[in-house]
Formats: sequence, structure tokens, C-alpha cells
Amino acid sequence: MANSAQAKKRARQAEGTRRRNASQKSELRTAIKKVRKAIAAGDKASATKTLQESQAVMDRIADKKVVHKNLVSRTKSRLSSAIKALA
Repeated sequence: MANSAQAKKRARQAEGTRRRNASQKSELRTAIKKVRKAIAAGDKASATKTLQESQAVMDRIADKKVVHKNLVSRTKSRLSSAIKALA
């Protein structure tokens, strides 16, 4: 447990940061699920549109360093490849 005033404040700040990051990670996972759902439906146009909307969310979260930029890049690449594979 924090003993000094400085340590108590740092603990409060860390908790706020943790909540914010958790919320943004959840937003990221939701965006990815939306694209995967569109791909599963088999509609290429809808999946492409959903991917474009989700990329903005993914990039924003990566820019804030909530998740690593390579994770977002890899995810976008895999989703894009899955959309291209739709016939």
C-alpha cells in the first residue's frame, strides 16, 4: 500500500490510466469483431467498408500506445487478406 502522498497520487493516476486503456482495448476488439462478422457474412463490399471504418479506430489506439503498432498492422493485414479471399 502507498505510504507517501506522492505514492498515493501515483496509484490514483495509474488506476485512471488502467481504466482508460482497458476501455480502448475493448473498443479495439469490438472493431475487429465487426470486421470479422462482416467477413463471415460473405459480403465483400460490406466487409471492406467496415474495415475502413475500423482502421481509424485501430490506428488511433496504436498511436496512443495502448497496444503496439505492429499488432494493429498485423491485424489490419490479416483482415484485409481475408476480405480479398472472399469471392
